[in-house]
Amino acid sequence: MQCCVWKGEVMKVHEMRTRVRYADTDQMGVVHHARYLEYFEMGRTEWMRQLGLPYSEVERRGVFLAVVEAYLRYKKEVRFDAEIVIRTWVERVGGAKVKFCYEVCDSDGVAAEGWTVLGSVDKEGRPMRMPSWLRNALEDAIR
Repeated sequence: MQCCVWKGEVMKVHEMRTRVRYADTDQMGVVHHARYLEYFEMGRTEWMRQLGLPYSEVERRGVFLAVVEAYLRYKKEVRFDAEIVIRTWVERVGGAKVKFCYEVCDSDGVAAEGWTVLGSVDKEGRPMRMPSWLRNALEDAIR
């Protein structure tokens, strides 16, 4: 992870590089809009892994993070075979929710940006407060 300044605060940002696959594109060779949420998930999963909290471990400990809100803004198209960078960081951690922010960039700059809010649920899908071990780890990662 590296740090950057976002809205006046220093944030720990994870960068993941990948290449746009043919399956990611529509008939015109442009990344299909639905794929950006998958890119966000890829970035979020790797951000958590770099923090030392892979989803498999979090879930093994009885906490599931369900997407309860998502926002996506397209800035420009990205085409098949382009190398992209998925930037991920945490903006806010609450008692039961965490807000992740994202940028998907190609060599010409930001192509899409957005955020997701994930809520803590138990294995039956019932909302729960985030355990202190998880909340503290997430909070430490944004300080």
